[in-house]
Amino acid sequence: MALRMARRREGEMTQMCSAGGRGVGCRGLGQGSSMCCCCWNLAVGVFLLLLLLASGAAGSGMRSGNAPRISDEVMALLVFKAGVIDPNSVLSSWNDIDMDPCHWTGITCSSATGRVTDITLVGLSLSGTIARALVKLEELQTLTLANNNFTGPLNGELAEFSDLKVLNVSHNALSGSIPASFGSAGNLYALDLSNNAFTGTLPPELFSYNCQSLRIVSVSVNSLEGPIPASIGSCFEVQSLNFSYNSLSGKIPDGIWALESLLDIDLSFNLLTGQIPVGVGFLKNLTSLRLQSNNLSGGVPAELGNCGLLEHLVLNNNSLIGELPIQLGNLKSLVTFNVRDNFLSGSVPSWVVNMTFIRELNLASNGFSGQIPSFIGFLYQLSSIDLSANNFSGPVPHEMMTLQNLQYVSLSDNSLTGVIPPFLSGCGSLLSIDLSRNLFDGSFPAQIMSCSNLQHINLAENMLSSSVPEEIGFMPGLQLLDVSSNQLLGPIPSTLGNATQIRVLRLQRNNFSGPIPAELGNSTLLIELNLSENNLSGPIPLELGKLADLEMLDLSHNSFSGVIPEGLGLLTKLVVIDVSHNQLQGPIPTDGIFSQMNTTAFEQNAGLCGTAVNISCTTFPNPLIIDPNDPNAIPGTLSPLFRSKRSQTILSVSAITAISAAAAIALGVIMVTLLNMYAQTRRRSNIFTIDSDPQSPSAAEMAMGKLVMFTRRSDPKSDDWMASAHAILNKDCEIGRGGFGTVFKAILAHGETVAVKKLMVQSLVKSQGEFEKVVHMLGNVKHPNLVGLQGYYWTDQLQLLVYDYVPNGNLYSQLHERREDEPPLSWRLRFRIALGTALGLAHLHHGCVPSLIHYDVKSSNVLLDDEYEARISDYSLAKLLPKLDTYVMSSKMQSALGYMAPEFACQSLKITEKCDVYGFGVLLLELVTGRRPVEYMEDDVVILCDFVRALLDEGRALSCVDSKLLSFPEDEVLPIIKLGLICTSQVPSNRPSMAEVVQILELIRPLVESRGS
Repeated sequence: MALRMARRREGEMTQMCSAGGRGVGCRGLGQGSSMCCCCWNLAVGVFLLLLLLASGAAGSGMRSGNAPRISDEVMALLVFKAGVIDPNSVLSSWNDIDMDPCHWTGITCSSATGRVTDITLVGLSLSGTIARALVKLEELQTLTLANNNFTGPLNGELAEFSDLKVLNVSHNALSGSIPASFGSAGNLYALDLSNNAFTGTLPPELFSYNCQSLRIVSVSVNSLEGPIPASIGSCFEVQSLNFSYNSLSGKIPDGIWALESLLDIDLSFNLLTGQIPVGVGFLKNLTSLRLQSNNLSGGVPAELGNCGLLEHLVLNNNSLIGELPIQLGNLKSLVTFNVRDNFLSGSVPSWVVNMTFIRELNLASNGFSGQIPSFIGFLYQLSSIDLSANNFSGPVPHEMMTLQNLQYVSLSDNSLTGVIPPFLSGCGSLLSIDLSRNLFDGSFPAQIMSCSNLQHINLAENMLSSSVPEEIGFMPGLQLLDVSSNQLLGPIPSTLGNATQIRVLRLQRNNFSGPIPAELGNSTLLIELNLSENNLSGPIPLELGKLADLEMLDLSHNSFSGVIPEGLGLLTKLVVIDVSHNQLQGPIPTDGIFSQMNTTAFEQNAGLCGTAVNISCTTFPNPLIIDPNDPNAIPGTLSPLFRSKRSQTILSVSAITAISAAAAIALGVIMVTLLNMYAQTRRRSNIFTIDSDPQSPSAAEMAMGKLVMFTRRSDPKSDDWMASAHAILNKDCEIGRGGFGTVFKAILAHGETVAVKKLMVQSLVKSQGEFEKVVHMLGNVKHPNLVGLQGYYWTDQLQLLVYDYVPNGNLYSQLHERREDEPPLSWRLRFRIALGTALGLAHLHHGCVPSLIHYDVKSSNVLLDDEYEARISDYSLAKLLPKLDTYVMSSKMQSALGYMAPEFACQSLKITEKCDVYGFGVLLLELVTGRRPVEYMEDDVVILCDFVRALLDEGRALSCVDSKLLSFPEDEVLPIIKLGLICTSQVPSNRPSMAEVVQILELIRPLVESRGS
C-alpha cells in the first residue's frame, strides 16, 4: 500500500510538472515559477517514495525478522535516477519492477554478496545532479560517471564509502569546491575530478595520513587556485599527479620530490613560481615531468639527471635561465625534451647524442648560439626538431637531412648561412620544413622534391637566387609554399596547377617574371595567393575565377595589363584583393569584394575606372565613317572596312564647322560654370571660424584637401562636410584628447553626428600613399564592438579621421571620473563591457586578413554607446607611423603606462597580438577593482596587476573588488580576476588568445544573465 501511494504521488507530481501546473508548495514562488514548483513537487514526491519505501521495509522487517537489505540499494539507485536527465533512455532498465539491480545497465554486483560494487556510466549524455542517496550502497568500490554533463557540487558524503577505490567524475560540469572529506577515504586508489568547473583551493586534508592507498590523482582543467598543499608529501605510494590547467600559485612543495613511487607529474599551465626544487634526485622512478607554462625561474636542476627512467621532460614557457646542465646527459630514455620559450643560453650540449630514443627536441625561442652540431644526425629516432628563434649561425649539417624518421623541422629566425643542404631519399617521412628568416643563399634546393610527403615548405626571407624547379608541382601533398622575400627569378612554374592540395602560395618580393600560369586555376583549394612585388606581366588569367576558396589575392607592384576579370568578383570567400601599382585598364568589377574595396587596392593603374577609384567609365561612340565608294552605304552607318585613305571621307566640312561651333559654345559654358563654382567656394569659405591655434590650417587649405568617405550615406561631393568644417576647428566642440590627436564632435548638414579626430602627429605620419593605404584598410573593418571609420581628409598640413559618434564617453571616465551623485557601473554592465571589448579585439586578431593589432588597448579607448555596449576606438592607428617602436615609448604614449606589455620595452621581443591581450587583462582588473592601472602614492607606485596578483597569492583576491559594488557574485568575479592575471602574464606565450578569452567569458555569461544584476 505504501509503495502504491508513493508511486501515485510521484506520478501526480510528474504529470503536473509536464502540464506546467502549480500545486502544493508553490505559494509565494511568484509568477513564472512553474518549473521551480515542478522541481519542488517532484522532489517531495521522491522524498515520500523513499520515506514510504523505507517505512514499508522496516515494518516488513519487524514482522519477518529477515528484511531483504537489497531493497535499500534499489531505492538508492532509483533516487539517483530521479535526479538524472536521460535523453537516450539508457537507464530504462532501472525500474522497481526488477528488484535485482545487478542486471541494470552499468551496474556490477559482488558474486559473493549480491551487493552493488561498481557503477560505470561513461559517455551516455546524462545530466542532472549526483544524488547523495548513493551513500546507501555500502559496498560500492567504483563510481565512474565520466564524460557526461552532470552539474552541481560533488557531495562530500560519497567519501563515506568504506570500500570506495575509484571515483571518476571527469569531463562533466561539476562546480563548487573539492570536498576535503575524500582525504578520509582510506581505500581510495584513483581520484579523477578533471575537466570540470571546480573552484577554490586544493584542501590539504585531501592528502592526509589516510592517503596511503592513493595512486592516481587528477584535478586538471578546473579553476582551482592557491598553493599545492605541502601535505601531498604524505601520499608515499602515489604514482600519478595531474594538477594541470588551473590557476595554482606559489612554489612547488619540496615534499613532492620525496615521493619515490611517482611516475608522472603534470603541473603545467598554472601560475607556479620559484625554482624547480633540487630534491628531484629522489624521483628515480619518474617517467614524465611536465611543468610547462608557469612562471618558474632559476636554472634547470642538475639533479634531474638522476631520474634515469625519465621519458618526457617538458619545461617550456617559463623563465628558466642559464645553460643546460651536463648531468642531463644521463637521461638516455628521453623521448620528449622541450625547453622552448625560456631564457636558456649556451650551445647545444654534446650529451644530447646520448638520447638515442628521443623523438621530439625543442630548444626554440631561447638564446642558444653556435653552430648546429652534426651529431644531431645520429638521433635516428628523431621525428621533430625545433631550434627556431635562437642565435645559431653557420651551415646546417648535412647529417640532419639524413634522418629517415624526421617529420617536422624548424630552424627559422636564426643566422644560418650557406646553401640549404641536400635532401636525400630518406626524407620520405618529412611533412614540414621551416628555414625562413635566415641567411641561406644559392639555389632553390631541387632535392626537396624527393620528399614526396612534404606538406609545408617555408624558405621565406633568405637570399635564394635561382628559379623554382617545375617538379615542385608534382608533390602530391603540398599545402603551403612560402618562398617570399628572396631573389628567385624566372617564371612561376605552371606545374603548380598540379598541386591540387595547396592552400597557401606566397611568392611575393622576388624577381619572378612572365605571366601568371593559367594552370593555377586548377589549385582550387587555394585560400591565399600572394604574387606581389615581382616583375610579372601579361593579363590576369580568367582561370583565377575558379578558385572558390580564395580569401586573399595580392598581385600588387607588378606589370600586369589588360582588364580585371569579372570572375574574381564572384569569389564569395575573397576578403582581400590588391592589384595596385600595375598597368591594368578598363572598368573595375562591381560584384563581391570589389564593391567593398578602397582606392588603395587599385591605385597606380592609370587605365582603371569605376566607383572604386572615383573615375567614371565613360563610353565614347565609335567615329562615324561613311564609305562613298560603297553603293549600299546608308548615311549614318558604319563602313565595314577601311579601304584606303583616299577612298574614305570621315566627315564633311560643314559637319566639322558645326562641331567646332558646338565645342566653342560648350567651352564657354564650362568657363562660366567654373567661375560660379569659384565664387560659391569663396562664399562658403567665409563661414569658417578658425580657432586660435596658429598652426591650424586655413579654410582655403581645407578646401584644397582630399576628402574620402567610405559610407554611402556620406557623399563627399555634398555640402555636408563643408557646412560642418567650422565645428572641426572650434575648441568648443572638443570632446577628447589622446596620444594620436584631438577629437571633435561635428554635425553634418543632413543631421548626422560624427566624431572627427584631428591627428596631432603630422611630423610622424607616413606619406599620403601609405596613409591612405592604412586608412582604407581600417575603413573596411566592421564589427558591432568597433567604432566605425567613415572616412578621412588629407592635406600635407592636416589629417582628419571621421568616425561614428559614440555618445556615452569612454570607460575610463565612467570608472574614475564619475560624480559622487552618479551611480557606479553595475557588475552586469561591467561584465558586458568586458565581453564586448573582448569580441572587438578578437575580431581584429582573428576576423581580419591580415590580422590587426590595436597597439593601445586601454579604458579610455573603450567607448560606450547608448546601451552601454563597448565600442573600441583608435585601433591600429599606430600603423600610420613609420617607426612604431620609437613612438610607442615616447611621451605620446605615457597615458598607456600600466597597460603596456613588457615586450614593448624589449626590442628583441616581437610585438604581437599578445600585447593587446596584456592590455585587455589590465582592463579586466580595472573593471573589477575600480582602480587605475598605475596609482602614484607619496612614496610608492602601485601597479594594478602586481597588486591583484599579490592578493591572490595571499588568498585574498576578492578584497580588491571595487568598494562601490555593494554586492557581487563571487563565482563570477573570481574567474574574471584570474583571467585578468593570466592575460597579464610576463611571458607572451602564457597569455591566451583573444578567441580563447571570448570562450571563457561566454562560459561565465549565462551566470551573469541569469542573475540579472
